[in-house]
Amino acid sequence: MYPVPINTQYVEQVIKEEKPDSIMLGFGGQTALNCGVALHEQGILEKYGMRVLGTQIKGIEITEDRQLFKDAMVKSDVPVLKSYAVNSIQDALKAAKELEYPVIIRVAYTLGGRGGGVAYNELELQEIAQRGLNLSMVHQVLIEKYVGHWKQVEYEVMRDYHGNSVIVCNMENVLAMRVHTGDNIVIAPSQTLNNYEYHMLRSAAIRATGYCGIVGECNIQFALDPTSEQYTAIEINARLSRSSALASKATGYPLAYMAAKIGLGYSLPELLNRITKVTTACFEPSLDYCVLKMPRWDFSKFELVKRKLGSAMKSVGEVMAIGRNFEEVLQKAIRMSATGKDGLVANGNDAQKEEDIERIEQSLLQPSDEIIYNVVRAMKAGMSIERIYQLSAIDPWFLTKIKNIVDMEEKLKKAGSFDGDMVRDAKKIGFSDKQIGRCLGTDEMQVRAMREKFGIKPAVKQIDTLAAEWPAKTNYLYLTYGGNEDDVIIKKDTKNNSRMVVLGAGPYRIGSSVEFDWGTVNMVWGLKENGVKEISVINCNPETVSTDYDICDRLYFEELTLERVLDICDKEHPTGIVTCVGGQTANNLTPKLAKNGIKIIGTSSEDVDRAEDRAKFGQLLDTLGIKQPAWRQFTHLAEAKEFAETVGYPVLVRPSYVLSGVAMKVVWAEQQLQRFLTDATNVNPEHPVVISKFLQDAAEVEVDAVSDGKDVLIGAIIEHIDNAGVHSGDAMMSIPPWRLDRHIMETITDYSVKIGRALNVKGPLNIQYLVKDEQVLVIEANVRASRSMPFVSKFAGVNIINLAAKAMLGKPLPAKAKDLWLKAPGFGVKVPQFSFMQLEGSDIVLGVEMQSTGEVACFGNTFYDALSKAYMAAGYSLPLAGSVLITIGGQKNKEKLLPLISMLASMNYKILATEHTAEFMENNNVKDVELVHKISEPGRKPNIADMLYERKLDFIINIPATSTLEKYVGMLQDEYLIRRKAVEMGVPVLTTVESASSFIKTLEWLRANTPTLGPLGNYAKL
Repeated sequence: MYPVPINTQYVEQVIKEEKPDSIMLGFGGQTALNCGVALHEQGILEKYGMRVLGTQIKGIEITEDRQLFKDAMVKSDVPVLKSYAVNSIQDALKAAKELEYPVIIRVAYTLGGRGGGVAYNELELQEIAQRGLNLSMVHQVLIEKYVGHWKQVEYEVMRDYHGNSVIVCNMENVLAMRVHTGDNIVIAPSQTLNNYEYHMLRSAAIRATGYCGIVGECNIQFALDPTSEQYTAIEINARLSRSSALASKATGYPLAYMAAKIGLGYSLPELLNRITKVTTACFEPSLDYCVLKMPRWDFSKFELVKRKLGSAMKSVGEVMAIGRNFEEVLQKAIRMSATGKDGLVANGNDAQKEEDIERIEQSLLQPSDEIIYNVVRAMKAGMSIERIYQLSAIDPWFLTKIKNIVDMEEKLKKAGSFDGDMVRDAKKIGFSDKQIGRCLGTDEMQVRAMREKFGIKPAVKQIDTLAAEWPAKTNYLYLTYGGNEDDVIIKKDTKNNSRMVVLGAGPYRIGSSVEFDWGTVNMVWGLKENGVKEISVINCNPETVSTDYDICDRLYFEELTLERVLDICDKEHPTGIVTCVGGQTANNLTPKLAKNGIKIIGTSSEDVDRAEDRAKFGQLLDTLGIKQPAWRQFTHLAEAKEFAETVGYPVLVRPSYVLSGVAMKVVWAEQQLQRFLTDATNVNPEHPVVISKFLQDAAEVEVDAVSDGKDVLIGAIIEHIDNAGVHSGDAMMSIPPWRLDRHIMETITDYSVKIGRALNVKGPLNIQYLVKDEQVLVIEANVRASRSMPFVSKFAGVNIINLAAKAMLGKPLPAKAKDLWLKAPGFGVKVPQFSFMQLEGSDIVLGVEMQSTGEVACFGNTFYDALSKAYMAAGYSLPLAGSVLITIGGQKNKEKLLPLISMLASMNYKILATEHTAEFMENNNVKDVELVHKISEPGRKPNIADMLYERKLDFIINIPATSTLEKYVGMLQDEYLIRRKAVEMGVPVLTTVESASSFIKTLEWLRANTPTLGPLGNYAKL
């Protein structure tokens, strides 16, 4: 495995080194597909005699090039919408005029509808088309008639070299064509298609994929007119996609495995289904259950973001719920999404207020992440199903099902006391104990006790993919009240440590992504290696490895809620449960599970609480003589103001409850503190707020470690490249630290060992530190797996989670695992990735609230060797010549950046600057600076907006002066416009002194050096 950027330059080097004879392109998403086409076009595949396995380059080009796709569909007798593939703004305007507005703009060779959108007029078209043309690999966009109210239906097709085809799954998008399928609520199998429509689209899918020469797996999307049998093909993804992961988990048909086998030349009839073990791959799955995919959005993390859903995907993750009816899976999926809701109705914050019908109608016309709750509001306000359908394009069948949930809430509220039959009916349509308790005026645990007294318990059901027509053994399980008996009987186990449950992390979201899935899977393997006989996993994310069919003994595709975990423990009778690898979701369940008599494997519930409770953790640090930034907890505004005045601004405010969902903020003045604490949060005894001194210009460092209760083994000390003030999930990171001296590193090691021992940690541990003026201060400790543990493990060559499994089972840590990170050669650098382009309106300036949606890591012989590759892997262009725009707020920042500006000038970059920055440079002898004018002054030329549109800027350094002003007032509005436009045009923007410094020094390093190429080593066997 080579940890290098996926581009032609590096892939060619790997081919040269490894000398493979074949390549597969369909497994790495759009990045891999685009790279494969580029390798072909540059003659690299031919040069090294490489064969493409699976769908050939010609087939990929047909599906990705909008004009070729249109021609192919016509030839295979599959209708397409009237559209024009164009390569210029002029042609786009002409096409839109012919088609009549609204039109949809789709970008060739991009992922998730990136750069596209719906235009209702010429101005919007120009904006979207310009962005799309810039982003497209072939500088092409498709202008197509917009049919937002049509149904959106998808088919997953598996096809072999001999032309055999099967439809593995068909799916229907609840929010119709107006919302991108990645942001849509998707149900499988389709619910509102009749038999004729289903087979009409099935035949079209087989014809279309056959003509395109698909070999392996693909996804085809159709639009279907709800008032007639007219349909059109929208696109084919000639690769495994998000939909493929969903289809695979929904049906129990291992699509990626089968696609790989087919790519190697096997035919569908000769392949055995690895899950059922009794049928061949040409059996089409048959479902006696339904599956719903619910996206997870994190809009509340971004100020100014537009929450409207449309043709560009904005969700950051998804969940999959399995049940016996639409109502059940919808409510389960809402809970799985982990957004603080207990279901569709009867939530804690469902205030009954007078609704403005006009506002509700508007919310249905322009769907946002709240669309499904707006439908409920409309129903409660008395709007008819027909009217809601006209506004929302949600099929009346789905609306009727939603109405069933709304009606049940009303019935429960009227009942007032526990009615066994009514509760049983409510449970069948997905009501949780919490929701029922809220309707009946009681709590969750009382409802649970009453329910069990009445014998109302869920049944364990098995996904067998054959609707029980053939006998099949699978370990895919779900719980439902729509069944009378368990499909799987699990006998009580008497042996100690022989059966455990591991909690996964739920949906990918900002702050919790694939890193925790890595932790979950490696924990399962580690426990198995150390003698645990049976392991069950509870998780609900179809995109993860932990929900694969061959990872554990039993997989519960289920909610990570207290109710459901207790239900599963009642069935499993486990020795104990592991909550430390599923991120904060699983960690938060620790005290509740312990209170209900479930044994926690690893660090005890009391010790987890000592780390999580700020007051208890603060006392612990005082006892150990370890410093932390001055902090206090407040329940009154006056006290908070007094403390902030005493320690001095800026301060970091952490409300325990915020309406906007923004959990932390750096506050620079009393007026801002008052506004934040009165507008954004409700400070009172139930909702205290923690305020701590915010240290400026402090380095941030973190430690990943593992402890067996006695010894604390340091996985690595990691230094952030950005100073404190940028969330650890958004910071670039380096192992080993590149600026810390030996004394500081020894102090950090000493503190980490003391904290680990004091907290009696048995398992993983992550501690975050600040370093300023030779002083080390602790920010927080997390007694669980961290986001950085996979990175640390891969750099050091030792699997931290495997060691944690040992420690959690009471085994000592191996002595030879000590200090492996110090013995590892070279550097590892991790760089975050962001979705600012898709998140319309969001600003890219980073702060204490995490905003990144992914990350990359690369290794190298030197710091800049690793950093240059990590930048490229994250999608940054690294121009070794060209033009740079510099705009810096505040005198202090200008002075800090002067040496870097001089370095750029000496490297012969053309420097452009706004008025005050240009004046500062000239006063400091920086020659030939070109003055450019603000976006808000379009009449003054040369203008930054024109230069961005004309691609005359290679990168931008924009350091805002947020220390003295609020983020979006006056002159800062213009800086925001620069950053926003640059992101939409794909131009790198550096917003901190540290990121600008590392970027410029990387460019300097690249001028004289070539990045290295080397494979990633295996984990050491300890």
